[in-house]
Amino acid sequence: MPTPRDPDVFKDPTPEERRYLVELNHWLKEETGYSTQQATRPQTLAYALTDSPAGLAAWIAEKFRAWSDCGGDLDSAFDLDHLLADISLYWFSGAIGSSFWPYYARWHAEHWPIPAGATVDVPTGYCEFPAEIVRPPRSLAARMFSDIRRWSVMPRGGHFAAMEQPQALAEEIRAFYRPLRGGAGF
Repeated sequence: MPTPRDPDVFKDPTPEERRYLVELNHWLKEETGYSTQQATRPQTLAYALTDSPAGLAAWIAEKFRAWSDCGGDLDSAFDLDHLLADISLYWFSGAIGSSFWPYYARWHAEHWPIPAGATVDVPTGYCEFPAEIVRPPRSLAARMFSDIRRWSVMPRGGHFAAMEQPQALAEEIRAFYRPLRGGAGF
């Protein structure tokens, strides 16, 4: 979610905004190396991971371990066959390199980050999973998303919610779209 990353944006932060700033600081300090590598040297990393199935598995599994609601135990959140299937899709298709290019494109885009004051004015829903990488507060999201219709705090899950909590996520998506049925453009 595109939200401000500059602490100076928060003149008098709420407790929720302070929590976000702590999470954001940790994320920027400890967890963004992958993003910088993929954004600045995507092809070098792609060659290495395309050449080594063990390297590719380690690269992907580390993200699943760090960004999921597994408490350090992948087996508690993911079926091993599903995790290996995910890794296999990258291995057999050779697509790990192409998965890096959006990072490169965003890093080198003329209009990134999104211009100050820009808003997204379509109905928006958000599921806040407790182990998500960074969880922006609604007050912050509302600065950019002008029509938040649903904001749900989920009991379990992380960045890979579709694999970790597929039923809960599907129910939330249905609940978000249900009132929009029949409306103009929906």
